[in-house]
Amino acid sequence: MNVKKIVGILAIALVIFFIVTSPTGAAGFLSSLGNILSNAASSIITFFTSVFS
Repeated sequence: MNVKKIVGILAIALVIFFIVTSPTGAAGFLSSLGNILSNAASSIITFFTSVFS
């Protein structure tokens, strides 16, 4: 088996384990991750708007 495939399977198994054992924590983590990505996208848009204005 390819090492990359094994690592991918282990990562998926870890995520499933985290969701099953602590669904509230997993939901909070995804919410925080969504907020971080949203803020990053907003900052990038603001930067390019300022550069090209």
